[in-house]
Formats: sequence, structure tokens, C-alpha cells
Amino acid sequence: MWILSASGCRWLGAAGSLAVAVGGWAAGTLPVRGGWGLWEPRGSALTLAGALLAYLGLTLLVAAWWRYGVLLARGARDGVLTTLAWWAGPLLLAPPLYSKDVYSYIAQGAMVLEGHDVYGGGPSVLGPGDLGADAAASVGGHWTDTPAPYGPAFLVLAQLVVRATGGEIVPAVLGTRLLAVAALALIVWAVRGLGGGRGGPDGALWLAALNPLLLIHVIGGMHNDGLMIGLMLAGVLLAVRGRWVLGCVLVGLAMMIKSPAAVALLFIGVIIARRDGGARGLARGLALPGLVAGAVAAVATLLAGTGFGWLRTQSVAGTIHTALSVSSDLGLGLGLLLGDDPDPVKAVVQNLGLLLAVALILVLAWRAWRGLLDPVAALGLSLVGLVALSPMVQPWYLLWGTAVVASVAWRGRAGQVLAVLSAALVYETALDGRTPWYGFVVAGVVLAGGLVWTRRDPWGEGASPPLRPLARAAD
Repeated sequence: MWILSASGCRWLGAAGSLAVAVGGWAAGTLPVRGGWGLWEPRGSALTLAGALLAYLGLTLLVAAWWRYGVLLARGARDGVLTTLAWWAGPLLLAPPLYSKDVYSYIAQGAMVLEGHDVYGGGPSVLGPGDLGADAAASVGGHWTDTPAPYGPAFLVLAQLVVRATGGEIVPAVLGTRLLAVAALALIVWAVRGLGGGRGGPDGALWLAALNPLLLIHVIGGMHNDGLMIGLMLAGVLLAVRGRWVLGCVLVGLAMMIKSPAAVALLFIGVIIARRDGGARGLARGLALPGLVAGAVAAVATLLAGTGFGWLRTQSVAGTIHTALSVSSDLGLGLGLLLGDDPDPVKAVVQNLGLLLAVALILVLAWRAWRGLLDPVAALGLSLVGLVALSPMVQPWYLLWGTAVVASVAWRGRAGQVLAVLSAALVYETALDGRTPWYGFVVAGVVLAGGLVWTRRDPWGEGASPPLRPLARAAD
């Protein structure tokens, strides 16, 4: 059947993406005010119709993406970048989808321009006459009074968007989406450069860039995780090519978007240590990446003028409970069983989860240093482990490690499992940013079915990615 061919998947996925975008105009995360009459509530009946259309479109997109991946795994050749353009294009002019975070970004950029301490308070400090007031009114839930957990590099970008658009909702959202498109382009460049491992870059782009989880949350929802991933991957690529100083500079900038990118420094250190060998190589690998990235962070903070408050706000997200966090759920449950105030027990379990994540990362780094595992693949698995054990987990956090694993080992068992998780997690969040119970039900059904399928048709046949040759230093 034509619809099962690569070109048929391209059309089917584009139709699904278009349905998501159209549904978003009625049921997306529309602003409270300032939508210019374009992004406004349309009434309950139209909102329900838009939500159903978007769910149908999302299912078409996921089905097309999965079939497309099967074809690539079986050796098909197709214009993957053309397919990416077809699937991402309909989302470019849509209102914010699946999240209200973009309103926080705009409001935080406005806070800096208005002279407020973005690390000392939340968007609620903006008054009616301030820049970004409309965006602040649309910020969701707990984030209204939550200080920014983002680094100064991202706040500079947010300021530029607000300054260029006057803080008006519609142009500011579209300006932020341009940043998301730039992030996607950087991810594509880095993934192609890393090669994809066995099966080549087309399949790697399928898992990293065509991934519906990325399309709806980085392009549709404009999460700054896309910028972090793009800069981090680009830095790793440069390090693999021997230009580790410039690579660490890019990772340092990624840290100044979101701090988890710092994990990449350890594995760039592994690359340096393996390349140079001996005690000297190990010392260089342990010290130099951190020194370079630390200098970048200090300079970026001083140039941005936002202060070093980001050092104390990295844990604020952990105070907000998310159902996908195993450590938070377990801690809350144990806390309720053991006493009236569950918070102390919950905090202990969350910290134990982070300690376990650190231990896992160190084990993976040791295996990579010993030559038992590709350092880039080890980085991807480390980021997946960090997300799984973190005190706050959002569906799009899975992309941190998925994009990295995809770039070197998309056809391995880990890549296939991450594909299943990606397909499941797209359903966890509703179009308007809520996390309804039925989203977890649908995600569970997709996850169970996908895992059964991977056992019956394993793409990677259990093979681990080959170790790549290490370039000599160019820096």
C-alpha cells in the first residue's frame, strides 16, 4: 500500500502535524489576554473539537513516524530533511501547544528589562503597565511566583525577543519559535556530524529530530530544552573531532540555558583522557573541560548582568511535584505512610535518587574510559538515567538523552526503547498544557504495546555501538 511507503508516511505525518496545529488554534495553551483576536478562546464546543482533532492528528503523526523508522531500519533511503520540513512546517504559526512555559520565558525576559531580579521572584512582579504583563498573566500555576531556573544565556535571548517585539504576545511567541527552529537546525547538524552509528544518519535524525515528542514540545511548545540539546550536541561533536576547547565553550553555553548539560563535560573529559592516555590524559580530562565551561559560565553571567542567582535557583523545579518523577512519587507515598508531613521524607528520597543518578553516571563514564562503551552513547544513557531519577520530570526531558543516543546508536536496543518511550509520552500532556488522567492511560497502552513489539522485532539485534576513532587535539 502506498500509505505504508516512505512518501506515504511523509504525507500522513504532515496531515497529522497540520491537524495538531489547527486544533491548537481552538484548544492550545492560549493566552489570557493579548492574543490579538487570533489566539482567543472559541467556546467549549469548538475547544472540544479542536482537542479531538489534535489527538487524531498526533496519533497520525506518531503512526507515520514509527512506520518511517521501520522503513529506515530495513534499509530504505529517503529525504529525511524534506520529511522533517513537512512535519515541522505546520507548527510554525500555531499558538503555543502543550505548555505555557513560553509565557514564562517572555515574562522573565521582560523582568530583566524592567529591572526586576529574575532569580528573586516570579513573573507576578510585573505590573499592568510593564513589558510582558500579558505574558505574565498567562503563566501557568506554580510558575507565577517561581524564580527562573534558567541560566543567563537564555535570559539574554528572552530579552532580545521581548525588546524586538515590545513584549506583545503573538510576535513574542513567534520570535521564541524562531529560537526553537534554530535549535532544531543545530540538533540536525550535530546528529548528522556524529553519524548515527550503524544504520547511518538518516535513522539518527528520525529518532532525534523527527521524533514527535521533539516536534510538539520544542517546535510546538518552544521549550528551551531544544537549545540546550543543540548546543550540547554541537559541543560533543566538536570534541569528538578534536576541537575540545570550542566544544566545551558550547557546552558551557548550553549549561547557561539549562544546567543538566554539564553532564556532557564529564564525557568530553573521557574523550580527552582516552585520546591522550596515561595519568596526564586522565588529569587533563578531569580538569580542563570544567575549567573552560566554568570560565564561559562566569563570563556569560557577568556580560548578561543578571547576577549569579541562577546558582541558587537550580533546585526550584524540584519543589513542584510531577507524576512522572519516580523519586517524588515514592517519597510522597512513604511520607504519607510515616507521618502527617510528607515533605521531609520526600526530600530524602529525592536526594537518594539524585545520588543514585550520580553513581550511574560515574559507572558509565568509567566504562567509557575503559573502552567498553562509546563515550557519546554513555553520555546519552547518563542523561536518560538522570531524568529517570530526578525530583522533577517532564515528558520532553526524555529528549536530553534520546537525541544523544540517537546520534550514535539509534538502531541499538536502547534507541528502540527510547523510541517507544517517546511515542508514549506524547500523550501524557494535553494540548492546553494539562496532564489529565486519560493521558497516562493512553501513554501506558502505547508503552506496553511498543515494548511487546520491540521484543518481537528488535532492530539492533542486541548489538552495541562500535567505538569511534578518537581525533587528535586541534585546540
